[in-house]
Amino acid sequence: MLSDTIAAVSTALGEGGIAIIRVSGPQAITQVTPLFRSRISLADAESHTVHYGHIISPVDGEKMEEVLVTVMKGPRSFTTEDVVEISAHGGIISVRRVMDLLLQQEIRLAEPGEFTKRAFLGGRIDLSQAEAVIDLIRSKSDRAFSVALKQVSGSLSEQIHILRHSLIEMLAHIEVNIDYPEHDVESVTAEFIKDKSTEVMEGINKLLKTSNEGKILREGITTAIIGRPNVGKSSLLNALARDNKAIVTDIPGTTRDVIEEYVTINNIPLKLLDTAGIRDTMDVVEKIGVERSRAAVVDADLILLVLNSNDELHADELALMEQFKGRQCICLMNKMDLPSKVDKETLLSFFEESSIVPMSILEEKGLDKLEEAISTLFFGGKLESGDLTYVSNVRHIALLKKAYRSLMDAYEAAELHVPIDLIQIDVRLAWEQLGEIIGDTAADSLLDQIFSQFCLGK
Repeated sequence: MLSDTIAAVSTALGEGGIAIIRVSGPQAITQVTPLFRSRISLADAESHTVHYGHIISPVDGEKMEEVLVTVMKGPRSFTTEDVVEISAHGGIISVRRVMDLLLQQEIRLAEPGEFTKRAFLGGRIDLSQAEAVIDLIRSKSDRAFSVALKQVSGSLSEQIHILRHSLIEMLAHIEVNIDYPEHDVESVTAEFIKDKSTEVMEGINKLLKTSNEGKILREGITTAIIGRPNVGKSSLLNALARDNKAIVTDIPGTTRDVIEEYVTINNIPLKLLDTAGIRDTMDVVEKIGVERSRAAVVDADLILLVLNSNDELHADELALMEQFKGRQCICLMNKMDLPSKVDKETLLSFFEESSIVPMSILEEKGLDKLEEAISTLFFGGKLESGDLTYVSNVRHIALLKKAYRSLMDAYEAAELHVPIDLIQIDVRLAWEQLGEIIGDTAADSLLDQIFSQFCLGK
């Protein structure tokens, strides 16, 4: 795979200031050289230098595009191979002309994520760092970006290496005890296995403690805005999005479908779902919207129940509050600028006081209290300190849990004085499961699946 040269557009397609075309492979410089005319040949260029010139047709020498070309010689490049980056004018035609010439030079179009995959295969990054590159691109908040950037730098990899090193030491002691029982080495007793297993399990637990927050930062909180018609659900969406995304009228039943919008509150990404007002209706279209609203509630991580504080509680609102018991739910008392007719004691029988937020969405009052309530509900008021390694990837979380379970099996087996050659199987399994996080023990099919999620040119 690493013997050929690949090329792809690394910037977004469309009109822009510049477009960058990345070429990587052992013969990248040699194959681009005939297409580039400048004062210096690319073959003679020093590494990490930029050169002005033109992309020409190798057939008749016609100038096809004015470019800047950057040369990076392996292994001091992202892919660890020779890399040429061509900065052309950011137009569809200019990019197509350059790409067509490259593909005529026995350079093939890169697969999604293939540049990052080559960086992984070349040993520049491990699998967890490669996956963090996706998180960097998809980050929806500054905090999520910072977490991903730490993982790209190897913060999670470092922790996994420490845990695996402890398991290797444990396996070495077990192997010595099995192969050379006559030698007076450190005896691999039940207590030794239990102590070492506990040590690694504590390390895994420390990482898993951040998994809920990490997953939220990575994927966002799916938030359903629920309530009766005309209580201010669409106005809330518009206020949080700082845009008129949803139609707002005095006519009940204006919203007929679920409207999605991503926003960031207190550095926490939210996927807002504005739903149709929940009520009994004979309108066929509105009825479908109400059913979709109920379905959105089932999958939501957070429910924002909007009530009209200037109106008494309706039976269907009480039914909703009963339904939301045990769920992550915040009650928004809209129209706080008007006299309240809602019985506070009834609300407190369903919600904690910190989860009841008075608001005037029309005047944009109370939005700061909503942000505070969400932060308290999911993060205890604040995110952990910046030096903490967040585990945000679902695959990593699953593997950490599997490794923990394998070590627990080893611990329990040691307590029962099971033969150590059988305990060794569980310890080795935990070592392999942790190795799968960083790619040391990952199957080719898994690698293909992970890198296929990347955009072309990354």
